Amino acid sequence: MVVAASLVVAAGAVAGVLSAFDDRRASDEAGPPEVSASPRLAPLPAVPSPTAAASTGSASPSPSPSAHRTRIPTPSKTEKKRERTPTVTGRLHRHPDSQVLEWVRSHSGDPRHAVIASRIAEQPAAVWFADYSPQTVTARVAAVTSGGAALGRVPVLVPYAIPGRDCGGHSQGGAPGLDAYDAWIDRFAAGLGSGEVIVVLEPDSVAQSECLSAGARADRFASLARAGRVLKAANARTRVYFDAGHSGWNAPGKQAGWLRQAGAASPDSSDGIFSNVSNFHTTADEVAYDRRVLDALGGPASLGAVIDTSRNGNGAPADGEWCDPAGRKLGRAPTLGTGESRIDAYLWVKLPGESDGCKGRPGMFTASYAYDLASS
Repeated sequence: MVVAASLVVAAGAVAGVLSAFDDRRASDEAGPPEVSASPRLAPLPAVPSPTAAASTGSASPSPSPSAHRTRIPTPSKTEKKRERTPTVTGRLHRHPDSQVLEWVRSHSGDPRHAVIASRIAEQPAAVWFADYSPQTVTARVAAVTSGGAALGRVPVLVPYAIPGRDCGGHSQGGAPGLDAYDAWIDRFAAGLGSGEVIVVLEPDSVAQSECLSAGARADRFASLARAGRVLKAANARTRVYFDAGHSGWNAPGKQAGWLRQAGAASPDSSDGIFSNVSNFHTTADEVAYDRRVLDALGGPASLGAVIDTSRNGNGAPADGEWCDPAGRKLGRAPTLGTGESRIDAYLWVKLPGESDGCKGRPGMFTASYAYDLASS
């Protein structure tokens, strides 16, 4: 992305002042918003292995789900021939309660203010629901969706409460069990309203599922398929996307096999897949990868993909570093008009400046990191 000349000048003018700021000082971080910050995700592969990107082999045989979970049927041939339906149109919603906006409002005199405000704070970004709070989740979702509907904008929501998330790593947590998760999703869905909404369903839940036993993985996939059905039934204008990892992780055929088990090929549950959440792979790599996954997935022609472009302006670091790696920059601005077939949107799912845990506290907006991304 080309940086406006005025921003380059501004960056140079304040470069000498920035050394006075400490990444860990409270003045460098925003206070927590009412909604969840985008959490620190697992240290996942950042660079594809020589064989992973090229391989399109089929997934291993599907495990049988437990008796209390129902597998989504494979789409019929009629469904597979269905023409692609129009994607969500219009403009994405910028929710007014975010860490970057809180920082901008309270740091008007900071020399980094203009760059962060214009290049990050003005862009729409996803809203994460990463804490298991069943008593409040409906109202919190409704606050975001009603705000978007009032402005005629499309909000992007990220439910992130699947049990066993992050395989017990840095972002461990979520609902205490799948039955509790199913009930939480019901309450989440009750807040969706009737306007257009995009749901990025449970980052890492499919791509990182190899840490689970075959039975536990099948149960998780059944819950994800159910979640997709519930979300779409609650609001016919909700578009739900399932986890495809990223282009440096699982081979397309393997990822598609898991996605099929999780209901991502069924139009009753899914509008397609998402990739690159909290990662750095180039948009071109993700477009190519997502199309390969969609081809292997099957399902109706209406299925598409959305890509997290928030920090991929320079691609993934060659050394595979994943935690706030140096030399990264903002990617393409969020948009619902990509001009690419089967690519429904470029989104900022991970809010730029919210640290992975190295340049600031995990999940906290850190101005020095945001400035580095925005001025690169």
